[in-house]
Amino acid sequence: MLREKTFRPLPDFLTISKSKIDGLGVFAIKDIPSGIDLGVSHIYDEDFQDNYIRTPLGGFINHHEIPNSKADFFKHHPELGDRKHIRIKTVKPIKKGEEITIKYIINQLKNPCWEVEYEASQ
Repeated sequence: MLREKTFRPLPDFLTISKSKIDGLGVFAIKDIPSGIDLGVSHIYDEDFQDNYIRTPLGGFINHHEIPNSKADFFKHHPELGDRKHIRIKTVKPIKKGEEITIKYIINQLKNPCWEVEYEASQ
């Protein structure tokens, strides 16, 4: 007998789609207010590259110098127990169709003007 599973890789108000920033990104499919916890983006595990397992949220969220969300580090959470992890939270209202972004540094993009081009296209 098949059991219904409740796990979703992303909340029902987010999706992954083509990004004007870089590759694929995370987008709102409903309006999202400021202060909403979008979920876990990374879970600490020493056996993985950079010591983190990335969730779909963490794997597809893109950088922006003026982000609409932020990454918060936690050592405990009721759902995960005592496990270090990163959660993404909105810092301003996000409209349906808008890309979810945070400010982070991993690597340099080939196009140094991408943020100006992205802002002009929004």
